[in-house]
Amino acid sequence: MSGGNANVSTEGGGTTFVLIPGAGADPRVYGATIEALRELGHEGIAPPLPLDDADATPSDHADAIVAALGDPPPAPLVVVGQSLGAYSATIAAARLRPSRLILLAPMIPAPGESAGEWWEGTGHGEAIAPLVERLGSPSDWDEAAMAEVFYHDVDEATLAANAEYEGVPSDGLFAEPLPLDAWPDVPTTVLIPRDDRLFPLEFQRRVARERLGLGIEEMAGGHLPFLSRPDELAERLVALA
Repeated sequence: MSGGNANVSTEGGGTTFVLIPGAGADPRVYGATIEALRELGHEGIAPPLPLDDADATPSDHADAIVAALGDPPPAPLVVVGQSLGAYSATIAAARLRPSRLILLAPMIPAPGESAGEWWEGTGHGEAIAPLVERLGSPSDWDEAAMAEVFYHDVDEATLAANAEYEGVPSDGLFAEPLPLDAWPDVPTTVLIPRDDRLFPLEFQRRVARERLGLGIEEMAGGHLPFLSRPDELAERLVALA
């Protein structure tokens, strides 16, 4: 699995994708996707993030993303932000002005809104009410519930190989309001896995329309397609870029 600045090389040409996961995960969870991108003639970067800093904000993560790309950054460039990583990806995109921002199974932020406020602001609780009725509040989900919601389409070998990259998001990632007055002037695509149990398809369709005035693109799989469908994810990213 590739990771860190070792993924920055663009000798093979094509597009460079900078890949940001959510929920405190190490970007090296994208290792199989990076390999698939290379097979398609493109490059992927898994930027080191300040995951051990409990106070790190989305802006701090965006600083790390920009630093990992070098000066000048590679071009053409696509920024990909998954789940909670949509916050730092959006801030980074505002600074980098890439050719495209792709939000993958995202928490689509609004200017001035923190990730902690996002849940109520989007009406997420209502969207997963049947799940909560069956499994209880997300804050109380046990290992079995987490497996049902997040890992239902990921094989055990892949989970074991990526266990070291799992993490817990810092409090700072939920506290900082998105420090933008408006959405970045960057072409934006919202890519939604159809079987995402945490952020259901119709919920995402509504939020994308309300917040960005956009429709959505779809792919198969659950919330973590870089684990369950890395080859398909790479193909979709290239097609959308």
